[in-house]
Amino acid sequence: MLLLLSHKSTIRYASAAGNGPAVASPGRVTLADDPSVMAVALVRAAALDAYGGPMRSRPFAQVDVFSATPYRGNPVAVVLDADGITDEAMAAFARWTNLSETTFVLPATDPAADYRLRIFTPGGELPFAGHPTLGSAHAWLEHGGEPRSDAGPVQECGIGLVPLRRDAGRLAFAAPPLRRSGPVEPEVRDQVVRSLRVPDDAIVRCEWIDNGPAWIGVVLPDARTVLDLRPDFVAMGDLDVGVLGAWGDGHDADVEVRGFVPGMGIPEDPVTGSLNAGLARWLIPAGVLPTRYTVAQGAALGRAGRVHVEQVGDDIWVGGDAVTCISGTVTL
Repeated sequence: MLLLLSHKSTIRYASAAGNGPAVASPGRVTLADDPSVMAVALVRAAALDAYGGPMRSRPFAQVDVFSATPYRGNPVAVVLDADGITDEAMAAFARWTNLSETTFVLPATDPAADYRLRIFTPGGELPFAGHPTLGSAHAWLEHGGEPRSDAGPVQECGIGLVPLRRDAGRLAFAAPPLRRSGPVEPEVRDQVVRSLRVPDDAIVRCEWIDNGPAWIGVVLPDARTVLDLRPDFVAMGDLDVGVLGAWGDGHDADVEVRGFVPGMGIPEDPVTGSLNAGLARWLIPAGVLPTRYTVAQGAALGRAGRVHVEQVGDDIWVGGDAVTCISGTVTL
């Protein structure tokens, strides 16, 4: 952005490309008479340039997902009525919220969908993510959204259509098919071993479970081994690594899961829908996990997330509770 200023003159600004003034002048100000007015005008001009046009108030919610108790799951920031927000503004707002994901609800382009969702981390955009899918659907329904189907809403996103269902007060999404599967390459396994700081023989299984995010699934001997991990995120680099270990009797969950995504600005995600969807797609058919089970995730971060997974026919449903913690408006 190029600001064109003059003492005792109207403020105008133009793009660096020199295409003339981008917007109307925010007002005539005199620097000598009132420097604060000049400062405010400069900030407004910069905001208009960065956001591609005048900002306005939009409905907003912050939803805690995979927990019925506020502040114990994984929060997602949801901007409803996000039409007209530029890609750059979405990315900037996601960096500002600094949550693992921030979403933007838009009109659907596919006639089979109820709405379209864009999902951003502080490091970039994702084609799909699980807890933002559930939290955004929860916010959309609370805001008066009416699904075409009695079963639940259908989300359009970067991987296509994702059906959701409502069951016993919980929302669940249909786990998308894996885009990449099978054992990881030897050099990738070596990197996983180094980054998790475990001996190679502690890794029971290690495979690609890419369902949008390029997850690598790792099975460890037990849940305690999962909780004791202290990963080396520098060694992990751009890998997305999810680990799972089984609990024995006496725990309310069947398995413990942790998800690490340092390359997207998220060293550890509190509770992760896409990871659990990928693990289920991999380990239920392999006979490692039953067709119905409960996941605990987030304990290492002081959270108490619970993910409920169930196979019904050919579909695998990944669900959990959601509760709105913040609602109101945001200026974007």
